[in-house]
Order: sequence, then C-alpha cells, then structure tokens
Amino acid sequence: MYYYIKMKLLIGLGNPGKEYENTRHNTGRIMIRMIEKKLDQNKTNIKFITPDNFMNSSGKAIAPLIKTKKDLKDLVVIYDDIDLPLGKIKISFNRSSGGHNGLNSVIKALKSEEFVRIRVGISPATSKGIVKKPKGEKAVINFILGELKKSELETLKKLSKKVTEAVEVIFAEGKDKAMSLYN
Repeated sequence: MYYYIKMKLLIGLGNPGKEYENTRHNTGRIMIRMIEKKLDQNKTNIKFITPDNFMNSSGKAIAPLIKTKKDLKDLVVIYDDIDLPLGKIKISFNRSSGGHNGLNSVIKALKSEEFVRIRVGISPATSKGIVKKPKGEKAVINFILGELKKSELETLKKLSKKVTEAVEVIFAEGKDKAMSLYN
C-alpha cells in the first residue's frame, strides 16, 4: 500500500538576481534560505520555494503549485512588510495584500486570500516601537530596494529562529495556534 505525503509549501517572495540578493524587498527569500538551513525538509515534508520571477509577478510561479482550494491550507508565503518594525513578524490569514504588489500578484493568481502569510518587518522604529517609514513613492522604492545593513541582516538571522518555530507550529498545529503564540 502506498501513502501520498502532502508537501507543505513555504514560499519566500523577492526578486531574482545578484543585484537584489540582500535588499529589504528580498526579505522573504532571505528568510526562506535561513529556515531551510534549520529544518530538514525530508523530515518535515516542506518544499522551500523562492520564485525565479520578479516580486510583482510572484503569482505566476505559485499558481501552478496550487491545484485545489484544499491545497491552500498547506501554503505559507513569507514577505517583507514596510509597515512593521525590523525584527517583528505578523502571521495573518485571509487578508488583503495591504498594498504589497508581490502578495497582490499571488492573491490574483490563486483567486483567493485564504492562505497563511508571514509578514517580516523591515522598517526602522523609534525606541517606543513606532515605525519610521520613508515618505513618498520614490523614497519607499529606494528604501525597499536598498541593501540591508549588516546589523539588519543580523536581526533577520536572529528572527529566523522565531519564524522557523512559527512555520513548524503552522504546519503541525495550525495557523490559529501559531497566531496566538507569535503575533
């Protein structure tokens, strides 16, 4: 008798190419690489994916992997969030894109918002935790496409432990449990 083991999909959004490798907008891809080093995919049945297309057309790469609505429960998308302070995450489900073009592409391609996403903060914050976002479209683009500083990469590396734990809880015990523990 054969048993089909359903693969879990963990997708990190970002842009391909050397020039984008360590940019803030590639935080999803960076986090996937860090998590992949911590988890043995043979034991966890997790497929780690960093789409080879640009952020704003991420949905094209993800849609063929999701055959049915039921497959959405085994999907987690990780991406950068300029509205969260660096070092913070937020797990959400069945929400809009919040203006994130990469996530908007995924939602449109899947024709659904019913999947888990982990938003990873990339913005500086005050000592009271208030996000200090750049003002104006050009400043935002320059910021998100800017190189992560060494200290920011270190913060993401430390945060990857928490994100890894959250992913394990999502796939083992469900999104609600993960949201209650990590949000």
